Formats: sequence, C-alpha cells, structure tokens
Amino acid sequence: MPVIDAWMQHPTPRHANHEMFESLRRWTGMERSDEPLPVEVTVAALEDADVEVGLAAAWYGPQGPLIDNDEVAAFVAQADGRLRGVAGADLARPMATVRELRRAVEELGFVALRVVPWLWGLPPTDRLYYPLYAACVDLGVPFCTQVGHTGPLRPSETGRPIPYVDQVALDFPELTIVCGHIGYPWTTEMIAVADKHENVFVDTSAYTVRRYPPELVEYLRGRGRHKVLFGSNYPMITPGRALEHLDDLKLDEETRELFLHGNARRVFAL
Repeated sequence: MPVIDAWMQHPTPRHANHEMFESLRRWTGMERSDEPLPVEVTVAALEDADVEVGLAAAWYGPQGPLIDNDEVAAFVAQADGRLRGVAGADLARPMATVRELRRAVEELGFVALRVVPWLWGLPPTDRLYYPLYAACVDLGVPFCTQVGHTGPLRPSETGRPIPYVDQVALDFPELTIVCGHIGYPWTTEMIAVADKHENVFVDTSAYTVRRYPPELVEYLRGRGRHKVLFGSNYPMITPGRALEHLDDLKLDEETRELFLHGNARRVFAL
C-alpha cells in the first residue's frame, strides 16, 4: 500500500548539526557530519517503506534558515518525484515572508507551509503568524505546525493545542491546520481540538507505532480515521522504522488506507 510521509525534512549540515538537536542525537545515535546528506539516501529510505511522496520542509528560525526554500526545491528536483516541498517562513519579516510563501507555492510548486513554534519561542497565536494564515487560505495550502513537548533543547509551552491551535482555528476557520508530533503529553487536548474544528488534523511524526498513546490509537480506529496522517520526522526516524509493528494497531483496511496516504492526499491536494 502506498504511503505519504506528511512530516519529514532532507537536512543540510547546518540543520543536522545544530546544538539544539543534541538531545535527539543522544536518543537516536546520529552523529554530526559536515558532509551534505545525498538526496539518494533519503529517496532510498522512502522507497524502503513504500513512501510514494515525502513532504520535505524548509526550516527558518530567528538566526536564519537552517534549510531554505530554494534548497528544498533543489532536493525535490533531484528526487524523481519522491519529494514535494513544504515552505518555511521568517516570522520576523511578515510582508517579505508572505511574498516568499507565494513564490514557493506558485513558482516552486510547494504544497504547504510549516512553522515550528518552539524554534521562534512564539506560540501560533502570536500576531506575526496571522498574515501567513491569511496567505495560506488565499493560496489554498495547509499550515503545518508542531504540537506537544519538544525533544530538542527548547521550551515546550508553545506546543499546547489548547489554547493556541484552538484559537487559531477559531480565528481562521477556512485554514487547514496539520499538527505534527501527536501533541503528547497533551494528546487528549489535541484530539479535542481536531474533533472541534473541521479543518484541524494531526500527524504521527516523531513517534514509532509502538509509542502512539492509547487515546490516539483509539481515535484513529474510530471517529478520527479521517483526521490522522502518517508522518515520520525523517531523518530522526526513518519511515520504515516508524511503521514497524503497524499491524499491531489492528486497523481495518479503510482506516489503514486513510492513515497511510488517503488523508494526506486529500489534505495536501496531492
């Protein structure tokens, strides 16, 4: 069955080696390297898990881009259709970044915007995000963001689904919001927000199947089958490793298809 990976990145050395990821390197055993990761390595990891499309994101932070939009476009061009681009944004320059988002979507073919709130120390309700939300609605692309605690060495408060994602969805009911990383330890909050708002979704990135919280598994099997998307957070976790023990979830055929690719295909208009 084909898979769409809703949350991943092809890293640059300045992204992979950043000091804030020291905790992730400690957990995963990944080592620093000054050599760029070949796109072929990422493509092979996707192929190994039958990933048809991986949504590779740019990373912009207050100190500048760790992976910029043009770098993502270059990775996509080398991936033989296996990658699609997700734009990043410099929140400190609202009008310039709205124009850049428009360029990324209309000229580079990107399918979404991702902003990681803990990277900026600003929750999704901060005023600097709001021009981007309007632009996403206008361009017809989802806004992707992180929910839950932060594995990297940064504060976690900005990842709370309530009040932050809840308020954004109230202010922008037309905005499609994809919340990555499950929301743990606030998974029940995340489920409540996804239930409440038609256009709010959750992806499972940064977690292997065996680490999904029980409440998320119950939601996925039942009323949330149209709301949960698969994500890996590659290269921290490969899609193949993330999907090990998928059969243990005991999903029926329809739910399995929606989770692995159907929901993402619909949400990101792939």
